[in-house]
Amino acid sequence: MSAARSAWVFLCLTAAAPVLADESPWKASWDGTFYGYANSMVVRDDSVLNPYNMVAHLPQRSDVAELRLNLKADNDTVRLTARPVASMRELHNAFGQQSRSEGYFSQWQVRVRTGESWNVAAGRDVLNWGPGQFRSPSSPFYFDNGRTDPMRELVGMDMMKLSWTPDMQSSANIMRIVRSGYGVAQPDAWRDSWLAKYDWRNDGAAFGLALEKAPHLGAFYGAHGQYTVADELMLYGEYGSSVLPYTLLSSADLSQPFFVQSPSPRRSTVLLGTSYTFESGSSLNAEYLHDGHGYTTQEERAYFQRATTQPGQAMGMMPRLLGQDYVHLVWQNNPMSEMGYWRLMYTRNLTDGGNEYAAYAEAALATRFSLYLLAVLPRGDARQESSALFARSVTFGFKAAM
Repeated sequence: MSAARSAWVFLCLTAAAPVLADESPWKASWDGTFYGYANSMVVRDDSVLNPYNMVAHLPQRSDVAELRLNLKADNDTVRLTARPVASMRELHNAFGQQSRSEGYFSQWQVRVRTGESWNVAAGRDVLNWGPGQFRSPSSPFYFDNGRTDPMRELVGMDMMKLSWTPDMQSSANIMRIVRSGYGVAQPDAWRDSWLAKYDWRNDGAAFGLALEKAPHLGAFYGAHGQYTVADELMLYGEYGSSVLPYTLLSSADLSQPFFVQSPSPRRSTVLLGTSYTFESGSSLNAEYLHDGHGYTTQEERAYFQRATTQPGQAMGMMPRLLGQDYVHLVWQNNPMSEMGYWRLMYTRNLTDGGNEYAAYAEAALATRFSLYLLAVLPRGDARQESSALFARSVTFGFKAAM
């Protein structure tokens, strides 16, 4: 849905909402954050997938100004929310410069309370859940949940939803996914699909189940859960069984070419994790992920060998993760610390032995103004996933709360 159409629907529903509501007073609020940042990326000239940046034309420098707003109006019956985003980008590489400006709603929703435990809603919502930091196998829509990139803005799915919340512990939702949100490549695999979701929680544990069915794919089955062993220790996990719209098969036999299979075979993905919180308030997360849709060691080696003659197909249709087995570590301080926030991340691809280090730091210079830095450093060669495209990436910027 375009930004103009989303805005029109939101305004129409806002105007119509009082008809659905009682005479209780309306309350309105808003806030926002302005971001300004610059990124510098050193691409690999010896990249197998993108030699001399000739295939992907990745930006080697980018300058971005972005405004993200949160709008809300509600009464006892109706709640209206929206998250408009406006951005301007200047992208530079050896081939020239590009300017991009765009405005869209990453989320918007009209929710109506229709009974003691019932709500109906329509709009654009980020259907992301589960405790995983590295990836989220329990979500059909957001396998990459954006938590490895503190700057990333997830865009929601256009949906209609019926919710039942009988008590403070459990909830159930059934949704019609009309289409994927703004900026999704076509064809849209999730258009006209159905999603059912159930969640339960108490003081020490939580779990959720998800069932999704798209018109031309096999059903998705997902589950996530977490258990607090002690005040400082939590165990968690996620599971997903899925059929992807397509997969690029790379046989370990080099005499065989790439083969695109649509849809993919059904595969399972599992994430197991633990979180330990220290007395200082800092925490350490350790996760293991097995993705059945990835390549084995021999298949990944064959993938890079074939990519020497077919880099466009190899990069354009590459799996969501090249390997099958990963370890991901996150060490961070207390996000509420007055001294600022920092986050250190390490990922090892156990399939090919590649490593990636990342660090994010944010320091408040005033009540509503802070500076931040994000650095990503892959360690490996051009035939390992983490270091296949670039040698390092550094982003420096500021954000101002409104």
